[in-house]
Amino acid sequence: MTMTVATMMCMCLLLLQLSITFFVFMCCVGNGNARITSAFVRSEFPSVDIPLDNKVFAVPKGYNAPQQVHITQGDYDGKAVIISWVTTDEPGPSKVQYGTSEKTYYYAAEGTTTNYTFYKYQSGYIHHCLVDGLEFDTKYYYKIGSGNSSREFWFQTPPEIDPDAPYIFGIIGDLGQTYNSLSTLEHYMHSEGQTVLFVGDLSYADRYQYNDVGVRWDTWGRFVEQSAAYQPWIWSAGNHEIEYMPYMGEVLPFKSYLYRFPTPYAASKSSSPLWYAIRRASAHIIVLSSYSPFVTYTPQWLWLAEEFKRVNREKTPWLIVLMHVPIYNSNEAHFMEGESIRAAFESWFILNKVDIVFAGHVHAYERSYRISNIHYSVSSGDPYPVPDESAPVYITVGDGGNQEGLAGRFRDPQPDYSAFREASYGHSTLEIKNRTHAFYRWNRNSDGKQVPTDSFVLHNQYCMIKYEIFSVEKYALTYIYIKDTKYHLYIIQDFERGIKSYKIFDLLTNLITCIRYYVLVNPSAVYVYICMYIYICVYIYIVN
Repeated sequence: MTMTVATMMCMCLLLLQLSITFFVFMCCVGNGNARITSAFVRSEFPSVDIPLDNKVFAVPKGYNAPQQVHITQGDYDGKAVIISWVTTDEPGPSKVQYGTSEKTYYYAAEGTTTNYTFYKYQSGYIHHCLVDGLEFDTKYYYKIGSGNSSREFWFQTPPEIDPDAPYIFGIIGDLGQTYNSLSTLEHYMHSEGQTVLFVGDLSYADRYQYNDVGVRWDTWGRFVEQSAAYQPWIWSAGNHEIEYMPYMGEVLPFKSYLYRFPTPYAASKSSSPLWYAIRRASAHIIVLSSYSPFVTYTPQWLWLAEEFKRVNREKTPWLIVLMHVPIYNSNEAHFMEGESIRAAFESWFILNKVDIVFAGHVHAYERSYRISNIHYSVSSGDPYPVPDESAPVYITVGDGGNQEGLAGRFRDPQPDYSAFREASYGHSTLEIKNRTHAFYRWNRNSDGKQVPTDSFVLHNQYCMIKYEIFSVEKYALTYIYIKDTKYHLYIIQDFERGIKSYKIFDLLTNLITCIRYYVLVNPSAVYVYICMYIYICVYIYIVN
């Protein structure tokens, strides 16, 4: 091929742009991967619950108007939702009318009604309705209630299960119903999050006594409706959902939670609503219960062993685990509390290459590096975690804003496994780009504003190994041959799109992944890889 002057100039400009952007990008991401204990100190809202007469708890107008509306995924793959709501004057219909056009409802589904008592509190009529047989990637409008008191909402179904389906999850934990909670919720609603992964401790109603427990469940339901009625919240239970209060005659664990917040546990062959799994877009999400038996041969242990077998990384390459108690935590609060569940499940997380584990419980934010401690069994082995590229990243987001306040005392010195930690309220988002990488961000609530504070690019460990996308030998092949190989090397398609549209970020995130990989397994190949990477990019540009 004969290169023209214009082609050579384009090559030079491209290489210069790559070099400069790479330098700037590496400078920017440095803080996301340094070992940092943030010195930020909060000084805004007190950690007290919002008064009952505040407008955020307002009861909808009209006789028997539906309230506390929320939805969650209703099946294994995202083609169904469970819509829940409460009526207070009488049961009323448990019907959901729905369709794909606003105020035009061609379909209907019938649900069920239940209620419960807690001490002398009598709940309203709680409705749960499964709406199934939906189309992927479709906006649905729905109506509940009857007459002039009916209410209308909408939701968007996820894209079809696909390894490259992009999707944005929000992550919230330990929310409560304070002004800090409101700040967190409002900030999340201004993000582009499409589904909330909730890591336990919902209302903190158990901080009250007698009838006020039930009352505070009702206020929390009305509080989160502004988000939860429009997108699924994937629930997991925390210690504040247990509500074991024998002095009030209440000894059934999770009573209020189980009546109010259904989960699609049967779809994943679970025997309990407290642990289950779903698939959504390109992610397989496993929800575990920190407060149910999980040792060998218990129902949860047996179920998880089978669920890992059902994970298909060819369809859902991103494997995410939710639990309440963090396995790795360098805060004085609840320090080492997750050790027993670590001993039970950590080796499975590594064997199955879990990408990320979200937890709450500790009222602060912390992110770990990829680490493991599978050789430690309490009585033997080295008790200190070590770097492990097959291990997940562990993130604690128990900073939603509840009335117990922040856990501000971290253990010093900061452990080597801890990448970033800060005692502030906030929420997180996980933006899955494709099968190979995702972008994670934690957003601090600061003076009423959302401030992006910690972020990093998460690289899918399974795909990195399975597709051999970082093999210098494969890149040494010609471009045409690469496109025709068995695995099709999807990363090269990303290169093409990046080159043609100058989406340098996509190119650089893959380059950085490769460099980090080779630093670990073959440091001498880093230079070779960079050269080969630039060669492939330029070659694609010229050919096309």
